[in-house]
Amino acid sequence: MARPPALPVEDKLRIVLSILAGHVSMASAARENGLSEQSISNWKKQFIQGGRDRLAGAYGPERTRTREAELKAEVDALKTQLQEARVQLRAWMNSTERPVPSRTLR
Repeated sequence: MARPPALPVEDKLRIVLSILAGHVSMASAARENGLSEQSISNWKKQFIQGGRDRLAGAYGPERTRTREAELKAEVDALKTQLQEARVQLRAWMNSTERPVPSRTLR
C-alpha cells in the first residue's frame, strides 16, 4: 500500500489543536482526515514536546545564536588546521629529503 502524501504543517496543527481543545476525538479526526490514529498521536506528542522544549529554552533566538557561535568557532579552528597542513605539505614537497618509496611496498 502506497504511503499517503505528507500533510501540510497547517493541517497537522489544525487537527492537533482541535483534539487538544476537545472539539473532536482522535478517532474521529483520523477518520475524517483519512489518517491513522498513530500518526495523529505522534503529531500530538511532537507538538507537546516542542512546546515543552521551547518553554525550557531549548530553542529560540538565544540558543540559535549560541549554536551558531559554536559552529563558527569550530569552522575557524578547522580552517586554521587545514592551513597548517597545507604549509606542512608544501614544505615536505619542496624538501630534498623526501623518502623514496621502497619497492617492497608495492
